[in-house]
Amino acid sequence: MANSENTENKRAHRTTEERIAEVDTKIEELNKQIQNIEEKKQEAVTAYNDRIAKVMDRIKGLEKQKAAILAPKPPRKPRKTKKQKIQDLMKQAQKAGLKPEEIAERLGLTIQD
Repeated sequence: MANSENTENKRAHRTTEERIAEVDTKIEELNKQIQNIEEKKQEAVTAYNDRIAKVMDRIKGLEKQKAAILAPKPPRKPRKTKKQKIQDLMKQAQKAGLKPEEIAERLGLTIQD
């Protein structure tokens, strides 16, 4: 009976090739895990890069707005009064060779002396 117990309790020894094969399968599983983690990392990186790009676009817009605020505005032309407009018209008519009598005649007015 003692001999039968010893044979039952003996461990089956694995060969070197079996042990190497088992280690290789574990390595393959771990490499697959690394690949999955790398894929998740790339997804996260692209998501963050997209967010960074959006913020950079917003910064560019604000920089343009800042430049527009800092840029000097072109000076406005002063508005002319009614009297100045009439004087300009008279100067243009005189440059065209019209005499005051001719201008008055065309406007249907009489010149009072």
